[in-house]
Amino acid sequence: MGRNNESFTLVIDRHRITWNKFRRALRREDQEAFDDLWRAPKIHLAAGAYIAHDTPLETILMSMLLEQHKRIREMERRMKG
Repeated sequence: MGRNNESFTLVIDRHRITWNKFRRALRREDQEAFDDLWRAPKIHLAAGAYIAHDTPLETILMSMLLEQHKRIREMERRMKG
């Protein structure tokens, strides 16, 4: 029988758990921002599963960066009016 790979959702959750001590050490408002960052990879589940990168944290971080960049572009668009 072939070996099944874990879903990208499980990969994200496993990596997030490793950051729990860091999260607990943050102030409340920083914990909320931290949680927002960890929602980003779940927006891009299909892309993360498709790439099946050897270092999944890179894919998770790229998803976070992508969502941050989209927010910045939207704010810049609004400022230009």
